[in-house]
Amino acid sequence: MTWSLDQIWRYPIKGIGAERLRAVDLTPDLPLPLDRAWAMLEEGGDASDGWRSCRNFLRGAKGPSLMAVSAHVDGDLIHLSHPDRPDLSVDPTGDAQTLIDWLAPIYPAERRPAATLVKSPPQGMSDAPFASISVLNLSSLRALSQKIGQDLDPRRFRGNLWIDGMAPWEEFDLVGKILSIGDTRLEVMEIITRCRATEANPETGKRDADTLRALSEGWGHTDFGVYAMARISGSIRTGDIVTVA
Repeated sequence: MTWSLDQIWRYPIKGIGAERLRAVDLTPDLPLPLDRAWAMLEEGGDASDGWRSCRNFLRGAKGPSLMAVSAHVDGDLIHLSHPDRPDLSVDPTGDAQTLIDWLAPIYPAERRPAATLVKSPPQGMSDAPFASISVLNLSSLRALSQKIGQDLDPRRFRGNLWIDGMAPWEEFDLVGKILSIGDTRLEVMEIITRCRATEANPETGKRDADTLRALSEGWGHTDFGVYAMARISGSIRTGDIVTVA
């Protein structure tokens, strides 16, 4: 069966807001443009420059309601929406406090609160310490959905590129190989191990699926998707054929 690029997603603020794209240009050794370009540092988090571990930031594993935030980038503004909050438009270069105030009612009071919005290094601020582009398999999502007994929204897994046509878990066999998508080439680097963020429903922000337990019981791991890096620049768009180069 032919593989194809079914969905493209980015997350302008780490852990806060998903944005679906129809096409995007990739640059070697960089993430998707504006993917995890900002991150909300929690009180007491590492305030140094450069890439930092996810434990320093607000994220869905700590506050599941964040998983229900949608985002849209328009010029210098990031537009955010959430089912329990009024829509918000922020300029991340100057509206950090506005965003902090907007997030406070939907973030657990027992967690360390938001401190400041930080700009990511050029490599982005994904959970991997390199300029990652996550590649996920829709067939694996269907298999996990069947195991759990409910349809799982792809946004639970915060993936960048969703491929259709592979066998379930075939993406794990891609580590060390080159994917050809549109004009680009991506080198698959490593498998992604998952956290509790995937338990939250992106429509409601409530935990309603024991994804980690289902993965462990069904397949003996808590992995889902792979990290890749762009090696050749070019454009990709939904519907592009995907091959192993």
